[in-house]
Amino acid sequence: METMTKSDLKEFRSETKRWLEENCPTSMRTPPKEFADLYWGGRNSTFSSEDQKNWFTKMLEKKWIVPYWDTQYGGGGLSPEENNILTQEMIRIGCRKPLFSFGISMLGPALHQFANKEQKMRFLPDITSGKTWWCQGYSEPNAGSDLAGLQTKAEDKGDHYLVSGSKVWTSYADKADWIFCLVRTDFEATKHNGISFLLIDMKSAGVSTRPIKLISGKSPFCETFFDGVKVPKENLIGTLNDGWTIAKYLLTHERQMIGGVGETDVRKAVHEIALENMPSKDGILSDSILRSEIAEIEMNDAVFEMTIQRITDEAKTGVNAGALSSFFKYYGTEQNVARMELISSITGTNGLLWESDNKDAVSVVRTFCRSKGNTIEGGTSEVQLGIISKRILNLPS
Repeated sequence: METMTKSDLKEFRSETKRWLEENCPTSMRTPPKEFADLYWGGRNSTFSSEDQKNWFTKMLEKKWIVPYWDTQYGGGGLSPEENNILTQEMIRIGCRKPLFSFGISMLGPALHQFANKEQKMRFLPDITSGKTWWCQGYSEPNAGSDLAGLQTKAEDKGDHYLVSGSKVWTSYADKADWIFCLVRTDFEATKHNGISFLLIDMKSAGVSTRPIKLISGKSPFCETFFDGVKVPKENLIGTLNDGWTIAKYLLTHERQMIGGVGETDVRKAVHEIALENMPSKDGILSDSILRSEIAEIEMNDAVFEMTIQRITDEAKTGVNAGALSSFFKYYGTEQNVARMELISSITGTNGLLWESDNKDAVSVVRTFCRSKGNTIEGGTSEVQLGIISKRILNLPS
């Protein structure tokens, strides 16, 4: 790839800015407020509006669903510098992502790293085109933070594996088309060395799901059951019994995603919520201590977002974030808890409403409850601190 000059990048920014302004519908420039505002794709997908459909179609034609992937996989082939400009310009006018996908944020990077050529050509283009909705089969009822203790087994039956067992906390398993799954293929080996990485079609006979309801009153999570499910051997990614290597790699992307995004229905900035609920004069809050608390939260948010962007840009040039993903996961989720605690104190009794026509009010207490879960999923805060102390700070065990 040729190195782009400053002039080239300036021209690319100008063209990108003009294209986004002309093609992103006004309704797609507002923060999503409910699940239907997000388009996940999949074989049973439907669009919630004509604008949502048009925005996805335009970005697909432009090959900007995953702009930094290679063109042979349906990506845009953009350089890290070009992709950064595109991201900045989308943020500038508030463009929603045209497609939300665990295939993009988690499975895709793992396939790029570990899949063979045939597997890449089979699965990656369907991710970029939004044809496949992926879910993740990692945690089990007795193997959460101790993920390597999983017991879902895949028996070698010649031309296929026979998978039996269950997973838990599988996000959107009831809606997904396929699942990327950790299974035990060797019960004699040490627990980390007998794991393999399989891709399983959720339509396969023997696959079933059951939704899990959370304290927030809603949940993307499900239990997933495998009762003698036949899986073709060509769906094995990487080497047999070396799935833990892939699992660790993929977890870095999941933890960075959870830490960088969290799960929230509160779309307003903290200072905006405070001005709506607390005494103020000429747009300045009367409580100086509260002003300081809000400033600290919002400054930390801004710095963290810039750090995430820097590491993301480095990753696209081949630099592996490695254990830094644990830092992102720990800091991002704990920051989300701190943000929601401050918002709860600002909104007072209004923020305690569980059922109301006021969606903004309801989202406060529900999101406060949900924020606690962000510190557990993908590895608890305590687990992340252990990884940070050993692998980043090199502290003794």
